[in-house]
Amino acid sequence: MGTMKSLAIVMMPAAIFAAMADPELAEVKGMLPNGKRAAVRLQYKVGIVVEAKDLPKAFIAKQGELPMWLPYEDLTAEAKKWALTALFPSDAWGIDEIRHKVRWPKVESVWLISALFTGNGQNYDKLMLANPQNPEQLREGDAWRIPTTMLSQEFGGRSAEPAKNPVEGGFDDATAALRAMLTYQKDAQGEFAGYRLRKGEALYSSVVMRYTDLVDAKEVNELATRIAKRSNIDDVRSIQPGQLIKIPLDCLADPFLPEGSKGLAENRQMLAEVRRTVKIEAGPRLSGVRIVLDPGHGGVDSGARANGVWESDYVYDIAMRVLRLLQANTDAEIFTTLRYPSIGFGVRELIPQMTRDATLMSTPPKPHGGESSSNTCVNLRWVMANHFFTAPRKLDLRKTIFISFHADSRHPSARGTMVYVPASNLVPNKFSWGGAGTRVAELKRGSSVNFTARQKIESEAQSRLFGEGLLKELGKTGLPVHENRPLRNVINRSGKTFVPAVIRTNVATTKVLIEVVNMQNEEDAALLKNADFREHFAEAVVKSVRTHFRN
Repeated sequence: MGTMKSLAIVMMPAAIFAAMADPELAEVKGMLPNGKRAAVRLQYKVGIVVEAKDLPKAFIAKQGELPMWLPYEDLTAEAKKWALTALFPSDAWGIDEIRHKVRWPKVESVWLISALFTGNGQNYDKLMLANPQNPEQLREGDAWRIPTTMLSQEFGGRSAEPAKNPVEGGFDDATAALRAMLTYQKDAQGEFAGYRLRKGEALYSSVVMRYTDLVDAKEVNELATRIAKRSNIDDVRSIQPGQLIKIPLDCLADPFLPEGSKGLAENRQMLAEVRRTVKIEAGPRLSGVRIVLDPGHGGVDSGARANGVWESDYVYDIAMRVLRLLQANTDAEIFTTLRYPSIGFGVRELIPQMTRDATLMSTPPKPHGGESSSNTCVNLRWVMANHFFTAPRKLDLRKTIFISFHADSRHPSARGTMVYVPASNLVPNKFSWGGAGTRVAELKRGSSVNFTARQKIESEAQSRLFGEGLLKELGKTGLPVHENRPLRNVINRSGKTFVPAVIRTNVATTKVLIEVVNMQNEEDAALLKNADFREHFAEAVVKSVRTHFRN
């Protein structure tokens, strides 16, 4: 590739750079094809933004009302190259590679270089391998070679397909890449998994929430403190890039356990089963499919609360939007476990306060969270679902799907959706619930379950397929997805590893519990308040259901 002949770059004088107050921000002025000039900023942990007011239309990927500063991802390929050339005029764009020269070591990072030129920061390790002579700590003037095979296709990359993020590229590949960053070692205190912390990473998010099954804020922080002590780190706020982090083996999630461990073997067996699993055909109208929608909590049980939002009303609204879309566009039979009498099955644009009336849709109906205990309310949900799925007339259980909607309260650094599926090894072979004094018709057919080993494995595989499909759909729609293993088969809380009851003893072949957002995160909480977000999320769920039952 040659340089862009039509663009001339007007650089800011060196004195201006020296006078800049923020050491983590670099700015230049570039000459546009229309003869005007626009500022280009490079900011640490943010990336590139471009002054938008004078940009030509050919530079803007999404037309509409422009912000003052346009993010790099909203630029066309031509505009991205213009911005990079403005910021890095010494870079050589050749036929076989780009030679990038580090100009602002306090602003740039290997991750950032990878994100800008290859399309994804997760190509970081490949870039390091292509430049073995360079240290991870950038130095001014260092030359970084970016082979054309690594470039994003919009820059003429010759890879078979563009760089992918974990959602787009497949969860098996993403987990394998994370595992490859670990080394298994031993010191005087015993065995551990070693991880070298990268620039910009934090112990709680890049280690604890990535390599363990913990997500609760308090427990994540406690384990981060334990790992810091194990790694001889005095201050977790000042960990240097390259620091060896020692993760005790008993903390690791199954996919990251050492070779030869039972958990790793079971995980690989399940992933192989997922790859062999064939989707069930039900046609575009979902003929013969039965769906149970389960809005979490409800009534006096608000669920989690944070940042001005609470779980119950908002996930109920999402479930009702899913119900409306399914009823309008499919022939599926649909049952909801919960109803708000004052609202019915309608949707709301604004949710000003908590709705305190909620009724479980049993026969007869039962108030939720009032006279009934929380344990009874949870168990009645899967009992009602089992009753609905095993109606007397002939039914193909493979055409059943149970979706439980929740909103999490995780570590505030985490964002986006997580999906839980039932770990086959934690689902019982037999289980029966007596009803705890509750008398409803659904107990007769729904309160006892018997699972074969094959049924448990197939259920986890089908549930994983649906979960992957949903997370990919959310990613394509631009809705946030948890960045560290958003698809999981267990919850780890208060020292216990378990599968939520609503999907553990549920006879549906496909069953998931969706944590829509993390309410402890301010951005996620603001999204949950937004009716447009709730509608888009519902649309993604419905599209995923239809895709799941179509070969």
